[in-house]
Amino acid sequence: MPEAISIIGASGALGFGLAVRLARAGCAVTIGSRDADRAEQAAMRVREVVPESLVAGLTNEIAAARNELVILSVPFRSQSETLRNLRDVLRRGQVVVDATVPLAAAVGGKATRTLGVPQGSAAQQAQEMVPDGVTVLSALHTVSAALLRDLDQEIDEDVLVCGDERADKRRLAALIDSIDGLRCVDCGRLEMARVTESMTALMISVNARYKTHAGVKLTRLPSELWAATG
Repeated sequence: MPEAISIIGASGALGFGLAVRLARAGCAVTIGSRDADRAEQAAMRVREVVPESLVAGLTNEIAAARNELVILSVPFRSQSETLRNLRDVLRRGQVVVDATVPLAAAVGGKATRTLGVPQGSAAQQAQEMVPDGVTVLSALHTVSAALLRDLDQEIDEDVLVCGDERADKRRLAALIDSIDGLRCVDCGRLEMARVTESMTALMISVNARYKTHAGVKLTRLPSELWAATG
């Protein structure tokens, strides 16, 4: 049975691209926004691209409470406020997938530079802010939003996942692997997010120079990355 997923920030580029691809994969997608009308507008746009898809648009609070898997796809400047607003609706057992990147552009700097985060990474900051029993995973930092939202474009790249709970990472991998051309790679504990988040700045720099949408692909990995006993 396809996974049900909530995407907070799906009116933005990455969140919308993920909504489109996951909807095409048959997932039930709930789009969250601070404004319910804006959320429904984004849902309508997804349904235009993927007719008969299961997509709903709701406020952030209702969307976050609706499903066990929640993707947080907001600018770094909005991460703390968004999580504070969701604290009373997030519950034990949920998994929050943090795609936030602490780019200097959040404070008027360059998108090819990252900001220092006292906790070590945006994902670790998120883990401190969510209620006890909610797991934060870090992922989706190097995937092109432009490629995701254009269904005529083929994708062939890896999604780097960091987190402390192997079972939750395996569940996210099953979701992401349902998108043709994406493969999840376990990059270790959540503390490794400080490295994977900074790769966004690297990819922005590379793609600006070559005017493309390059992604990350790791070589010489085993064919089975998520064995049940792994």
